[in-house]
Amino acid sequence: MSATSFIYTNILLYLLSPSAAKANRAEEVLRGGGRISVQVLNEMASVMRRKLSMPWHEVNDVLFLIRSICPVEPLTLEVHDRGRRVAERWGLSLYDGMIAAAALLSNCDILYSEDMQHDLLIDEQLRIQNPFFVNCNGEN
Repeated sequence: MSATSFIYTNILLYLLSPSAAKANRAEEVLRGGGRISVQVLNEMASVMRRKLSMPWHEVNDVLFLIRSICPVEPLTLEVHDRGRRVAERWGLSLYDGMIAAAALLSNCDILYSEDMQHDLLIDEQLRIQNPFFVNCNGEN
């Protein structure tokens, strides 16, 4: 059985990075497939507008592209309740808890994120993987 992955906001934002290495790695992750949530779309839109000063038409184009590639999980009361529990149990921010909960509820076993603790296993199901992580031997 192949792993089902979920992609965190920061990985997708690296598609817009001036760093070719980061953008290429983010593209590799995306090509491997993965789900996202409405929370990820909201965070992307916020960063593209606030930090990257992108005009709305460009924000909309990027979000449309991402939505055409990645299945999108909705924000529901179940995601909210589980997200709060995950955030509390694992010491995550509330928003990271919501993303992890959406990944758990969509039966994913990998969550690609640069912000969360690499290799953390949440609820014996979801492993956090930093696709940019390099160990002391120089291996990913």
